[in-house]
Amino acid sequence: MTIRVVVSDDQELVRSGFAMILDAQPDIEVVAEAGDGAAAADAVRRLRPEVALLDIRMPVMDGIEACRMICAETACRTVMLTTFDSDEYVYEALHAGASGFLLKDVRRDDLVHAVRVVAAGDSLLAPSVARRLIAEYTARPAASAVPASARLDVLTARERETLLHLARGLSNAEIAAALVVSEHTVKTHVGNVLSKLGLRDRIQAVICAYETGLVSPSPEGAAAFLSPAQARKEPRKDRSLR
Repeated sequence: MTIRVVVSDDQELVRSGFAMILDAQPDIEVVAEAGDGAAAADAVRRLRPEVALLDIRMPVMDGIEACRMICAETACRTVMLTTFDSDEYVYEALHAGASGFLLKDVRRDDLVHAVRVVAAGDSLLAPSVARRLIAEYTARPAASAVPASARLDVLTARERETLLHLARGLSNAEIAAALVVSEHTVKTHVGNVLSKLGLRDRIQAVICAYETGLVSPSPEGAAAFLSPAQARKEPRKDRSLR
């Protein structure tokens, strides 16, 4: 299956460079380039690609707003590209529905791999972004978390347990082993968790687990977010959401 991609960046050389790298892959086709967020959102609506690469800072409409529109209106998954790795942009992008967040100095192979991982239904963050995300949760006072019971009551006990394991970064196979059930059953639980909580993917499930206080923040939480290099070292077949 060919992964169809829209590349959006207001700098033509950067945009063209990313497009050339991706279009050179046998399983990836760049179907459109856009110089601003509005044009990117329009291209996604018309062409229905699997993945959209969005620069965060663009004229007319920024990448975060474009991401929010794309995720709300289509099944396209988004990867944010930026030279910035401040917490502000990470949180805005993730809550807008982004499935990946990479810095623009990403290596060629890691860019290609990120597109494949996100297209397959997984989520991916640059290592520095993951560290910042976990550090921010660790620094938050406990009182800031939304009580788990206020949002998680819709889950069964087993679904809540599944969410707990998702937040710890376990794959479907690892969750199956921990719960002593089949991977098919785990996929069903994961799908139910995402559906009941209105979450798009695993990365939002992890955020939800921390925000509700279901999981206590710790440095080990970074394992829930695989860097491109880590992802290439681990089999990904058991990480499908359904």
